[in-house]
Amino acid sequence: MPRDYKKEYAEYHGKPEQIQNRAERVKARRMLEKTNAVTKGDGKDVDHKKPLRSGGTTTKSNLRVRSVKANRGDK
Repeated sequence: MPRDYKKEYAEYHGKPEQIQNRAERVKARRMLEKTNAVTKGDGKDVDHKKPLRSGGTTTKSNLRVRSVKANRGDK
């Protein structure tokens, strides 16, 4: 069965809280790109040590670079 992206966006990704979280993740990546810790297309993830959902912030001390496998599990 094909994935219904419109429904997914309407029910989850389009919610204000999710939009704000996505903006914070993009901000975090841009911060580390400026320090050359990551580059576009390098296959690395920027991880919040204390997750945003647990009250973490997008500060340099709360960010780290991890492999996709380590950050997202065995996906």
